[in-house]
Amino acid sequence: PDWGESGEPSLDAAEMSIQDIRGKMEEMGPVNLVAIEEYQEIEERHAFLTAQEADLTGAKAKLIDLVKDIDKQSTELFRDTFEKANVNFQSMFQRLFNGGTAQLTLMDNEDVLECGIDIVARPPGKKPQNISLLSGGERTMTAVALLFAIYMIKPSPFALLDELDAALDDSNIGRFVGVLKDFLEQSQFLIITHNQHTIAGADIVYGVTQQEKGISQIVSMRLKRMGVEEPRAEVLPEVAAPPPPRKRKKTTDESI
Repeated sequence: PDWGESGEPSLDAAEMSIQDIRGKMEEMGPVNLVAIEEYQEIEERHAFLTAQEADLTGAKAKLIDLVKDIDKQSTELFRDTFEKANVNFQSMFQRLFNGGTAQLTLMDNEDVLECGIDIVARPPGKKPQNISLLSGGERTMTAVALLFAIYMIKPSPFALLDELDAALDDSNIGRFVGVLKDFLEQSQFLIITHNQHTIAGADIVYGVTQQEKGISQIVSMRLKRMGVEEPRAEVLPEVAAPPPPRKRKKTTDESI
C-alpha cells in the first residue's frame, strides 16, 4: 500500500491503530441492516405529523378570527339591546313606582361582554342608590321593572312567573297586575301565587282545596265567565191586586 509521506508505520503502531479501530467499532454496536427502511417509515411519519400540525395551526388561526368576528357582532348586538333595555327599564320603573328614576350602567365600557352591570334606582323621595340598599319590596319591584323591560324587547308567546309578587304589598300588586294585562295581547302568563289580588286579576284559576279534612281536590275556575253565566233572577209577571173585601151588615144576633 501507499503509506504516504509518513512512510510505513512500525508494527507496534499498526497494532495500536488496529485496537483503536476495533474499540470504536465495538462502541458503535451491531450494524442495523434495516436502518434504511426504518428511516423511510420515520420520514413518512414526520411528513404526516408536519401536515397535521399545519392543519391545526391553520384551523386555530381561523377559529381565532371567527371568535373575534363573533365577539365584534355580539358586542354590537349587546350594546343595542342594552340601550333598549335601559330605556324600557326607566319607563317601566317610573310606571311601577309612580315616579322616580332608574338606570343600568356598565362597569367596564371596553369589555362589555365580560363586565358586570350596575342597577341604580331612585324611588320617589329617596336618593339614587344601588339596588342592594333598597328594601325587600323595592328590590322586588325594581327586579320586576327590569324583567318587563327586557321582556318588552322581544316578547315570548308564553311565560311562567313563580311567586314573583310574594314581597309586594296591595298597592304594588295592583300596578304589577296592570302591567301584566298590557302584555296579554302578545303573551300568555302562567303565574304561581298565593296573593288574592293577583288571583282576582287572572282569567283562569287552578288550585287545590280541602273541602273535607285530608282529602285534596283540584279546582279550576274561569273568573271572566262567572259574572256572565250566573243565573239571573226570574222575572215574575205583574199580577193585579185583589179587590178589598166587602163589609157585611151585622145582624141582630151578631150585635147582641
